[in-house]
Amino acid sequence: MRNTATILLAVGALALTALPSNAAQPPQPTGQPNLASAFQDAAAKYDVPREVLVSVGFAETHLDGHNGTPSQANGYGVMHLAGNNVNKTMSEASKLTGLPVAELSKDDTSNILGAAAVLDSYADQAGLKDRSDLGKWYSVIAKYSHSADGPTARLYADEVYRVIARGVSTAGVSTDPKQVTPDLGAYAKVSSLGTGTKAQATDYPGAIWNPACTCNYQAGRTQAITTIVIHVTQGSYAGTISWFKDPAAQVSAHYVVRSSDGQITQMVAEKDTAWHARSANPYSIGIEHEGFIDQPSWFTDAMYRSSAALTANIADRRGIPKDRNHIKGHSEMPGNDHTDPGPNWNWDYYMQLVNGGDPNPPEYNFTTWGNGVNVRSAPKLSASVVTTLPGPTQVFVECQVQGDTVTANGYTNNWWSKLRDQGGYMTNIYIDDPNAKLPGVPDC
Repeated sequence: MRNTATILLAVGALALTALPSNAAQPPQPTGQPNLASAFQDAAAKYDVPREVLVSVGFAETHLDGHNGTPSQANGYGVMHLAGNNVNKTMSEASKLTGLPVAELSKDDTSNILGAAAVLDSYADQAGLKDRSDLGKWYSVIAKYSHSADGPTARLYADEVYRVIARGVSTAGVSTDPKQVTPDLGAYAKVSSLGTGTKAQATDYPGAIWNPACTCNYQAGRTQAITTIVIHVTQGSYAGTISWFKDPAAQVSAHYVVRSSDGQITQMVAEKDTAWHARSANPYSIGIEHEGFIDQPSWFTDAMYRSSAALTANIADRRGIPKDRNHIKGHSEMPGNDHTDPGPNWNWDYYMQLVNGGDPNPPEYNFTTWGNGVNVRSAPKLSASVVTTLPGPTQVFVECQVQGDTVTANGYTNNWWSKLRDQGGYMTNIYIDDPNAKLPGVPDC
């Protein structure tokens, strides 16, 4: 958000250039303070560490309740309270809180309260004494996932602890990064790297082999493979893997790609027919991507690059042309009513990567304005200065995060951009864009 006049900072003032005519006051966030309060109140009521509660929610949904729309596993809300043959957290939450399922499904505050009640119940069952020790919550978090097996439960819990280590700053909710050594307990002897052996080699080098239930795909093929289909999970990475292992799912995909780092799990061998695209199943390979179609924050550069390398490898091995006639979205397949990967999937960028290019995501390139703009080591006014931009500069924004609020002439903005090439953060006020939060750029 570009603004005029002098920034009022405790560390001193900077002279800025004139405000452009297209600049507008940053929109005020709606409902976000209530979300932050909901986490605080639920954590206090049920004696669940706020960091645990927030990090579970972030791992599940990036703190977006999706207006009560269910996930692929029939999970609802910010905390993904679910109701399926394996995961009964929704009914458990209703029983523990006395709140109706309809309210737990659609009201964020109730949903968070329900999840806290479930985690509290699981902590009691585990005999957890020192609830302030974040490391002791590992087995409770793993149980909350209701994963199909130990390796998938560990995959889920490990991701929650990665979120705790990184910290969260989104939707008006923030937690400080905390380095925690989790007490693995019974999971110490369980690997999160799948259930296969070295003899069960996957088709793609580097992928983890964690097979789907044999009842969720068909052995063999009836047609030659000609198409690669791009999906979005409408759920978390571990949750999707667990769902494909559930006999009740009756769906699967060959690969699942994680948002945070691009990790790939193979669940169905390419020689077999995964059930992911109805009539197109016999001639296609399905790749699921962790996230939700209406949340671009899930579509990280790590995910794009990892998935594109996988797609290129499949295409090269199988002689599939690397074009949009043969690499398609789920929504483009015949006889399907799905909309994934949706409007936030950057096809141009993805296809450039598939074809060996190394472009910057076009929506992540911006120009700064003003002179002597400080880039800091953290999104805080008190953080050390990494470098100073002498004038308007082309920058590559990796992601954006909420930090200290900067005020100028009645305008305020607490969004900061993480600059790849400068190795630090700058307030979005100095980005030449009329939006307080940059469009298309994921949250850090």
